[in-house]
Amino acid sequence: MNRLTLLLVLLIGGLSFLMWGLFNRPDQLPPWPRHIDGFAFNPMRMHNTPDLDNYPSLEEIDQDLALLEDSVHSVRTYSVSGSLGEIPKLASKHHLNVALGAWIGADLERNNQELKKLCTVYSGSIPNIVRVIVGNESLLRRDVQLKTLIRYLDRMQRVINAPISTAEPWHIWLKNPELAAHVDFLAVHILPYWEGIGVEDAIAFARQRMAALKKAFPDKPIVIAEIGWPSRGPTRGAAKASLANQAGFLRQFLDVAQKEDYTYYIMEAFDQVWKRDIEGEVGTAWGVYNAKREAKFPHTAPVVRIPEWPTLAGLCAALALIVAAFLFRDSQGLNYKGRGFLTILTYLVVTITVWILYDYTQRYLTTGTLLVGILMILSALGIGVVLLAEAHEWAEALWLRSLRRPPKPAGDPGYQPMVSIHIPAYNEPPEMLKQTLDAIAALDYPHFEVLVVDNNTCDPEIWKPVEDYCRNLGDRFKFFHVAPLSGFKAGALNYALQHTSADAEINAVIDSDYLVSPDWLKDLVPLFQNPKIAVVQAP
Repeated sequence: MNRLTLLLVLLIGGLSFLMWGLFNRPDQLPPWPRHIDGFAFNPMRMHNTPDLDNYPSLEEIDQDLALLEDSVHSVRTYSVSGSLGEIPKLASKHHLNVALGAWIGADLERNNQELKKLCTVYSGSIPNIVRVIVGNESLLRRDVQLKTLIRYLDRMQRVINAPISTAEPWHIWLKNPELAAHVDFLAVHILPYWEGIGVEDAIAFARQRMAALKKAFPDKPIVIAEIGWPSRGPTRGAAKASLANQAGFLRQFLDVAQKEDYTYYIMEAFDQVWKRDIEGEVGTAWGVYNAKREAKFPHTAPVVRIPEWPTLAGLCAALALIVAAFLFRDSQGLNYKGRGFLTILTYLVVTITVWILYDYTQRYLTTGTLLVGILMILSALGIGVVLLAEAHEWAEALWLRSLRRPPKPAGDPGYQPMVSIHIPAYNEPPEMLKQTLDAIAALDYPHFEVLVVDNNTCDPEIWKPVEDYCRNLGDRFKFFHVAPLSGFKAGALNYALQHTSADAEINAVIDSDYLVSPDWLKDLVPLFQNPKIAVVQAP
């Protein structure tokens, strides 16, 4: 790579770095409050699966509550099964209130067991249980009928003194207004992402839903039991899941909630890896903290879409420099349009590959997804190599300053060995094949033969005219119609080898639609004087 080429690579690298920076300009957002109302609280760790009754230990739950105690007033739970029933007692140590939840599903017997344990937990006279939520989207999932859920609510109203409700998306409440008569407050889910609302319109959407609920239920307090945005996942309509969108939505919502005096629980405290089997990748990514209990985005500082972008941009530049050096090692004849084209394409291929790798590492990987990721990376590398190879050929075809073809060898001008030209054909139009034969007949070379092998053409009107044409061209032209003949084109070429003249020193193979120039053999045959050359391919 010469100096000017290196300068070109570095210049485009600088522009690439600038693009990374522009794409990752910090977003100025309202700061996260010192204390928020509440978090949806699922203390599951990466190894926990509630569907298999695999719950976190009391020590792990206590650690999670200790992490949250200085930043939140309350936590909302979803079940009292297993160790989850101990959350109110543990939360009281950390001065946290609890919205105690009971899971209502399709198993009626299990529902009864859950409600009995709910009463037991509540009857422990734990003063930090400020509200009770019986069921979470059980109507939305159609796990129970409305009358069954109402029966559960009425049953709990008779034995529990705390305000009681059930949690459902906003539209379920509007669709079933009779449900409000059996609750003390509305526990509402407002999740714009699931409804395909773009993040720029999501806050307005949430405010509109709250206004509609207040109008429909003017006498009921409304608690936003879930509101949030995922940091990863597929795009739904205009809703794009990303870390920047999650941070932007939550920080703006918290600012609005403070002004509007909403009571709310942010969805959710921690990423829940176990939800992948239920909701896909997006189900794992609603937490403000990741599964390792690390904050996913800054709460007061400006938010950057990809915090690691300087490292990624530097890595792209370094890899692109290496790949470009390899490409330009054999590109001395390219002008600067060609070099610029290859450099830009190199940066694109490298950047896309690095981005795929980075994006995949941000997921929660299992053994299976890790293997899939490795296959994806290998596939991306393979595609990149093929793309760059094709681009290199294209650049040389369009932007060469001078051809790199070596001068004709200055060997023995009398070197004119016998050449056997083989043409495999199957169902080829006779007039086209005749033009191919005419071009060969016009060769400026004294010693050659032509073997046309027609394999398995059924219609005599296709192959017979070619046979007659070869006969008219003279003894050099030999036609073979062979049927049946296995092996397709390879079978035809093997058949031609069996009938090649014993005097032939060189075999030439062309397609049936290939028109050679008169100098074809005169230009190429001398190359075989070099004993190291066995094959020559030329357009």
